[in-house]
Order: sequence, then C-alpha cells, then structure tokens
Amino acid sequence: MYEIKKQIYLDLTKNQKSALCNYLRALVKKSSDLAVDEVWESFCADEKYYLELNCSRFEFLSDKFEDETFKSDTIKYIKECKKYYDYKEKQRPIIEANKEFEKKKRKFLQEVKMSKEAPTKKQLYYYDKLCKKYNIEKIELTSKLEARDVIDKIITEHAPNFSQPIEDDDLC
Repeated sequence: MYEIKKQIYLDLTKNQKSALCNYLRALVKKSSDLAVDEVWESFCADEKYYLELNCSRFEFLSDKFEDETFKSDTIKYIKECKKYYDYKEKQRPIIEANKEFEKKKRKFLQEVKMSKEAPTKKQLYYYDKLCKKYNIEKIELTSKLEARDVIDKIITEHAPNFSQPIEDDDLC
C-alpha cells in the first residue's frame, strides 16, 4: 500500500494526497463488504453531493472526477487498501493467539518475580487476621506468591460466599 502511494496522485500536494488517501483507506475499511467499483462509485457520489452543498473537504477534486488518471489512481489505491485489509483479516487469528501467549507469558513472569520477593506487610497482616478469625495454625510465608496462594486458599475454604474484603471490625 505504501509503495502505491508514491506512484499515484502526482499532481496533488503532499497534504491533499495524504488527506485523500486517509479518507479512502477509512472508506474501504468501513465498507469492506463492497467491491472496488462500488467503493469508487460511493466515493464519487458522496463527494459530488458535498461539492454541490459547498461543504466538501476535498474541494480540489471538483474537476478531477472525469479525469481518467485520477480514476485509475483511485481505483489502484482502493484495490491496495482492500488487499491490505483482507490480509489483516486473515492474520487476525495469529495475532489473537500471539496476544494470548504474551498475556500468559507476562502472568508467568509476574509469578516468578513474586516467588522471589518477600511477602508485603499488608499480606502478612491480612494472613494473621485470617488465621485468628478461622483458628488456623500459622506457617512461615516466604514469598509474595506463597502468601497470595495461602490467603486465597483460606478464603475459598472458609468463606465460600466471600465477596468483600474482611474489615478490621469483623476480625476482632
């Protein structure tokens, strides 16, 4: 798509070309179910309508719609955009699988990091309060990961309907 941009709309300024290409790309993305000729017809109809109302964002195109080079350049660009979005759609399952893998990898790395760090004061305090409340014998917690897992285990075993954190008033 980027190579074709260098070859089309040679008579337009850099800003005009950029604005037109961005609009066409968005139009192709929005109307992915339409064929190339239908996208071209839709673009022409919309722009002619807005030119008649004197509120077009592409006033520089007013005399270009009958120009054959403009039409061929636009159709080339629309075809390239269609190819790009079709390719992107085919790549979606791979991208989603990659995202899921990266998510699992981040979670694993976070757990590895937690297993090497000492438990926080909050975790130790919360664990103490839970042990007092449920009359559980305390064990020595060596890491954040272990503290998280032990606290989670206590909560799931002793409070199946637990949905809110334990308040200090409840623990005493």
